Amino acid sequence: MSASRTGRTAPPQTHSAGVRPMLLEAAGLTLSGLLAEPAEAPPRATVVAVHGGGMRAGYFDGQAHPDLSLLTLGARLGFTVLALDRPGYGHSAAQAPDGLTLEEQAAVLTAALDAFAQGHTVGRGFMLLAHSYGGKLALTTVARTPGLLALDASGIGHRYGVAPRERHRLRRHLDWERNWGPLGLYPPGTFRAAEHLVAPIPPREAAEVERWPDMFDDLAPRVDLPLRLTFAEHEAWWLHDEPDLADLAARLSKAPVLQIERQPGAGHNISLGRAARGYHLRALAFFEQCLQAHQDTPTRPTRARPAA
Repeated sequence: MSASRTGRTAPPQTHSAGVRPMLLEAAGLTLSGLLAEPAEAPPRATVVAVHGGGMRAGYFDGQAHPDLSLLTLGARLGFTVLALDRPGYGHSAAQAPDGLTLEEQAAVLTAALDAFAQGHTVGRGFMLLAHSYGGKLALTTVARTPGLLALDASGIGHRYGVAPRERHRLRRHLDWERNWGPLGLYPPGTFRAAEHLVAPIPPREAAEVERWPDMFDDLAPRVDLPLRLTFAEHEAWWLHDEPDLADLAARLSKAPVLQIERQPGAGHNISLGRAARGYHLRALAFFEQCLQAHQDTPTRPTRARPAA
């Protein structure tokens, strides 16, 4: 989920220093995105950032404050960071105006990783960092694509906190509040800077929203890589009380490492808020741990208990 349209003219799109736009051909589509690479050494690994519904890749390069950008932070810490516009967004919107299903998007994302690896140094491999609907795509992708190293996702659960009949009746301002939470969670200028990130949710994508709980139940037993899930303190789209998190963890039975955490002082759109740097640092630290564990080849998997 993301911001709703304001009806105002969006400002020209800008990027942080060291971040450049790129196009990537994959499975018959041309995907747009943003790329940041380490300046002084080959990357330790490549983090592929996957945005949520109604947003674009620039979600991970927030312009309201220098601390917001995952791309610049990841590159400074030795990772290549590739934030892609999902199929049906950005450049590919004209090629797929109705969007794609999650399974179809997963096939495109897998092809995009292969295409990127052909022209770039990726280090030890690919790690996914995803938000909201992008988390659905990331989970769908890792369930069908072997060889990915880890997944970190925020704003994604397995049971909605809003009943389907209530979702259809939500007033615009309530929908906005669920996406953002208290205004004070975001630095000044956030909502003006985010206007160029907003995009229509493609119809075929929207049509699958209510199916997610059943889709998750099918995917969860096939997720077999280290996984970290973060729920914002003010997350309102998903159920995340302790019984809900226990049920979520039980369904992800094959993940060799599972961390379920809470991010204080954050709303659903964590990566655009004041908590963004803290969240991104924790995500990248998790990736570092996964790289070390992969290198050391531990004799048995470990599982972290869901955090309170």
